[in-house]
Amino acid sequence: MARRAGSSPGKMRPVAVGTLRAVLFLCLCVCAWYAGYLLAELIPDVSLSSVAYHIRSIGERPILQAPVPKRQKCDHWAPCPPNTYAYRLLSGGGRDKYAKICFEDALLIGEKIGNVGRGINIAIVNYTTAKVIAAQYFDMYEGDNSGAMTQFIRGAPAKSLLFMVTHDDGSSRLKEDAKKAIEELGSKEIRTMKFRSSWVFLTAKGFELPAGIQREKINHSDRANNRYSGWPAEIQIEGCIPKEPS
Repeated sequence: MARRAGSSPGKMRPVAVGTLRAVLFLCLCVCAWYAGYLLAELIPDVSLSSVAYHIRSIGERPILQAPVPKRQKCDHWAPCPPNTYAYRLLSGGGRDKYAKICFEDALLIGEKIGNVGRGINIAIVNYTTAKVIAAQYFDMYEGDNSGAMTQFIRGAPAKSLLFMVTHDDGSSRLKEDAKKAIEELGSKEIRTMKFRSSWVFLTAKGFELPAGIQREKINHSDRANNRYSGWPAEIQIEGCIPKEPS
């Protein structure tokens, strides 16, 4: 029999194609239903709202961080014991890093309050009340200020704390009377001070400080070891002074 014009031997009839598609669709539906059944059996019974809440809360949980250390008086690393005064003495470093005297977290000498200068900086504090009696600097590079400083030191009343720090140079015009007055207060280094030596000193007048308190420190200028051009590194001492027993 002659083949009809335009027909193709490999082309399926429309009825057969439709039947095959229906069978495939039915198989897919059965597979999807069975997969859903298995998931329902294997996964615990948790509501969708609960799942969504937990997903959102993942991003909302706070990140654990170490607490910020509490600042201590005069920037100590650890707090002073009860019934003690905190202090910190810092010499000048170079030309622009000014000396500081801190007592009970109050700046007695420093750049911020504008009362620090070249030479020897001194603050006098009433030991009983912790009130500042006087604070002043004495230029030891220019002018004749050694005598005035001697009178300032000797004029400190009994039961006083005296704090001394250098900035820049504290020795060029330091005379014998001033050295003797500071030496009488317990300094072991005042006679060793040289040009631009960094020096800090804590002392008491009219009473004795406990033996364990660091009172004095010095660092001499040395071209081979200076931190700054022409100046040694700054130095500091800090600690806690027991208050007067009530």
